[in-house]
Formats: sequence, structure tokens, C-alpha cells
Amino acid sequence: MLKGIDPLLSPELLKVLSSMGHRHEIAIVDANYACDPGKVNVIRLDGVPATAALRAVLSVLPLERNDPEGCWRMIAKSDPANEQLIFLEFQRAIAEFEHVDMKLVPLSTADFKDRARAAYAVLVTGETRPYGNILLRKGTVKLTK
Repeated sequence: MLKGIDPLLSPELLKVLSSMGHRHEIAIVDANYACDPGKVNVIRLDGVPATAALRAVLSVLPLERNDPEGCWRMIAKSDPANEQLIFLEFQRAIAEFEHVDMKLVPLSTADFKDRARAAYAVLVTGETRPYGNILLRKGTVKLTK
């Protein structure tokens, strides 16, 4: 056990997050999301809501801020304007941990799946709400004095 580390961050997940380089991406997906463990690092957090997994990841992972986009969500019901409650919860967590208003960019289901297949890792959660999927791009740590 480590001090100050969210207990959802298992040794396997911490290793993957720390091994990610600048601009690598990680997908946090719901329980219904199909992924091929042979293609990317697949880590399971069964029984854990996607929002809790996101908060744990954001507690140690900086998001990319040098691009206009650093995080994405899947489009719900083919309508980019369709705001599911989980999207608002994702947005609140991002704002809390990044201390800036970052846009959660909608991606079509096909584009999201393509990006998740190419991601450095996929974190499969126990989220049961539809569209409980988010993609994050790792940024750099801001040094403070």
C-alpha cells in the first residue's frame, strides 16, 4: 500500500500509466465494450464505475493541454449534441483534476473504437451505463517550484 495513491490504481495499472509517454492515449471503457487483449494493454477494473476509474487515473495522469483536444467521448445515439449524464460526470472530473475547462470532444462510435484499438492501453470498468467510454491523451507534468 502506498500513501496518497488511489486504491483503484493497482500495481498493473500504475505500471501502464507510468510507462505511457507524452501523447499516448488510454481508453476507459464500460463493461459492455469489446476489446482484444492481444492488441493493447488491457486492464480490468470489474465492478468499478467508469467515473471512479477516471478520477483515479486523473489523480496521477496529466492530460495533454498543448492541443485543442485532450479527451474524447463516444457519440450517443448518433447525435453529437446528445449529452448523457455520464458525459457531464466525466467533464466535472476533468475540470476538477486539470483545473481548466477542457472540452470533452465527441467521436463517432467507429472513430472511438479505432482510437481505442490504437491506444497504449484500455481500462475495462464495470460501468453499466451506455456510452460510459472516454479516451484520454497523456500530457506532460508541469514542474512547480
